[in-house]
Amino acid sequence: MVTKPAGDRRVRRTRAALRQALVELVLDRGFQAITVEEIAERADVGRATFYAHYRDKEDLLVGVVRDLAEDRERLLPAVRQAHAEGFTGLPVKYIFEHAEQERSVYRVILRGEGDGRALREFTDLICAHAESAFRARTAELGATPRIPLEVVARAWTGELIGLLTWWVENDTGYSAAEITAHLRDLSVYGRVWATGLTPLDAPGALDLMP
Repeated sequence: MVTKPAGDRRVRRTRAALRQALVELVLDRGFQAITVEEIAERADVGRATFYAHYRDKEDLLVGVVRDLAEDRERLLPAVRQAHAEGFTGLPVKYIFEHAEQERSVYRVILRGEGDGRALREFTDLICAHAESAFRARTAELGATPRIPLEVVARAWTGELIGLLTWWVENDTGYSAAEITAHLRDLSVYGRVWATGLTPLDAPGALDLMP
């Protein structure tokens, strides 16, 4: 077994403390109102220690997004296995379960704190994974996309993030499994089916949009 150097463990602990301090302060007072000094004090480290790890509080916030992405990456072996078994919705369920465990962090990101940079980074990461998955699946099945896959990926990502934001901010009553099932059925069968309309009603369905 490989033993991690003590320095590595200290770095991880320090960064985890800074990230936790940032999340707590942002949820309490908002990103613009807090300072590096307050983050360092809440994390029980000095300013010099903060700047040894991050350039500024914006850099720390983006670091939170990247750590979140790395956390999900550890689930990918199971996600890839799910893809091999067909469209199960399991990768999306993992995202909602992860958001359930890290609800405070997701709230900070999805609210667009810090001029929206963290949210944009989060959106781009999800979109890149989605487009890669769509391209791999269509290539595997020899399918020809009817809509450019970058458009499909962006639309799917927007839908996912909109639903995820609503879900983490409210007591919706839906479990991760239930909300995933709804999103899966919406993706497979479409909005006309989801609203209870019939194909004959489809041309007028767009009239429901504002």
